[in-house]
Amino acid sequence: MSQTLIEKIAQKFAVGLDKNHEVHAGDYLSIKPAYVMTHDNTGAVIPKFKSIGAKKLFNPRQVVNTLDHDIQNKSEKNLEKYKKIEEFAKSMGADFYPAGRGIGHQIMCEEGYAFPGTMVVASDSHSNMYGGLGCLGTPIVRTDAAAIWATGRTWWQVPPIAKVELKGSLRQGVTGKDVIIALCGYFNHDEVLNHAIEFVGDGIRYLTIDERLAIANMTTEWGALAGVFPIDLATILWLKKRERFIEHRGLEGVFSDADGHGIHPRINHKRIEELEHNIPQADADAFYAKELMIDLSTVEPFVSGPNTVKTYTAVSELKEKNIAINKAYLVSCVNSRVDDIAEAAAVVKGKKVNPNVKFYIAAASSEVQKEAERYGYWQSLIEAGAIPLPPGCGPCIGLGTGLLEDGEVGISATNRNFKGRMGSPNAQAYLASPAVVAASAISGKIDYDWKNKEHRPIKGSIKINEKKVDKKPTVKIIEGFNPVVEGELIFCPQDNMNTDGIYPGKYTYNDDMTPQQQAEVVMENYDPEFVKITKAGDILVGGFNFGTGSSREQAATALKYKGIQLVVAGTFNETYKRNALNNGYLLIECPQLVKDLKAKYGKDKLTIKSGMSVKIDFENSTLTFDNKTYTIDPVGEAAQELIVTGGLEEWVKKNLT
Repeated sequence: MSQTLIEKIAQKFAVGLDKNHEVHAGDYLSIKPAYVMTHDNTGAVIPKFKSIGAKKLFNPRQVVNTLDHDIQNKSEKNLEKYKKIEEFAKSMGADFYPAGRGIGHQIMCEEGYAFPGTMVVASDSHSNMYGGLGCLGTPIVRTDAAAIWATGRTWWQVPPIAKVELKGSLRQGVTGKDVIIALCGYFNHDEVLNHAIEFVGDGIRYLTIDERLAIANMTTEWGALAGVFPIDLATILWLKKRERFIEHRGLEGVFSDADGHGIHPRINHKRIEELEHNIPQADADAFYAKELMIDLSTVEPFVSGPNTVKTYTAVSELKEKNIAINKAYLVSCVNSRVDDIAEAAAVVKGKKVNPNVKFYIAAASSEVQKEAERYGYWQSLIEAGAIPLPPGCGPCIGLGTGLLEDGEVGISATNRNFKGRMGSPNAQAYLASPAVVAASAISGKIDYDWKNKEHRPIKGSIKINEKKVDKKPTVKIIEGFNPVVEGELIFCPQDNMNTDGIYPGKYTYNDDMTPQQQAEVVMENYDPEFVKITKAGDILVGGFNFGTGSSREQAATALKYKGIQLVVAGTFNETYKRNALNNGYLLIECPQLVKDLKAKYGKDKLTIKSGMSVKIDFENSTLTFDNKTYTIDPVGEAAQELIVTGGLEEWVKKNLT
């Protein structure tokens, strides 16, 4: 059977597979990623790592620690935290980048950790960015990071894969940021939620690597778990340019080979040459769950928001509305590279920032800032009145100088404009390209003088593919894992069941809640009768996007403690899925069952006691209810191990070397 690019990369970094196992979407894998990056949250991963009994890193060369989120915070508490992280990294032999070196994701690209054709993870949602270089970058949670530190491995379920065709070319003055704003706003009904994306199409050749990185970065906001571009001539040329830059940079970060020659361990001639002669690519007849298309020639400078990426408006339209702004931002991992800074500098050169606006700028890394200074871009922005911040996340994550205050309006080249993220929840935040942000800072309102003023409606399409159901091979069942489970089906039909409905927020930080107490309040905010209706041994079926909302682990453990054997849903929120399996609790997706149950029982009642048994056969990957049999994704050995051992932390303890 044929494979997508993502499936091929996942196959390469999976461990423990049977020799004839071909990786496909839906498979649970034990993965050994090339690298794992943690940033300020390293401070939270360290105690997890120590609590499972780990004394050393499984592979120090696999671990990267960066400090980038709260670097403006000079408090004694934060400086002590940073000191402890640095001491830990150095004592363990991990690669460490201090505050001021740059945003972790940018460092991962600059220093060759995010190498084309490899799989790299980070405990941060914007690890999708590595896909701009043809690297499968995907987020993990902190427990996963600790597991990789200790064993080199964690688990990953290959998500459904969508193909997004970028057709044609952009008009002058339109950027990659406008493309991803258009994608988020035009396809705004969760079309790619929890999917991995592969970008294809003739339009890719016209996009710079910086633009690809920006688009891949914001596939996170679009709802995807990865956004991977093909590896092409532009990728190779970028690597070669990067190699020359590193040689010119000198000894910093350069190691010696066996012959004593100075070479960079990740970006070097030999490795680039090997990639050139063996570029991984998707098979022509690979299966994609969805196929989307956007005509790049219909994209124009857009603004996203306010306070959501699901709405977008042409700048030309907003310009006429005279929307005054108070703050403008050119910061973050999505749009603060050299090309971005150059775009903004060209707009402001010889002009002054409006006296009613504060314009904040921060380079993606110290290296980017030096390059921007070398070309004079940085100075142009400063001379115009921009306020410089150190290379880091800062206001993008709501930290440090320049946050939005009550009633203020901001326009930003960052990736998120969620309500309250960049400051007050009573402020309004818009997203746009660096050029639009700079023009708005000068005008004092949302503005951009786009030379090509022809408005064209977005041309886009989507096709959903039904996968031919082949007879799935028999799944090997490990010792201790029950090959068949049965229980009464309990149906909770609500879609987008949030974690506050499953486990109320008022209990989240009560660390003294016993398992029994968690069980007594489960689903309290959704249906207070749930605990009375259900019993141990039941199997819960939810709607679509089950477990959305906050990342609280108790939303999974409370159902487990209640005695619900497992949860079936149309789809799950990915963080909820990771928290559940990391706690040894199994989730199964079966969208057709959910559709059939809604047709049978309706959606009026909150909790429906079916009075009928549901049977799940893991060996044959089937689920049977009401005399109808459904196919489910195979629950492979990687997932089975986590259930048998009681979760990821217990699995790590068992596998410590």
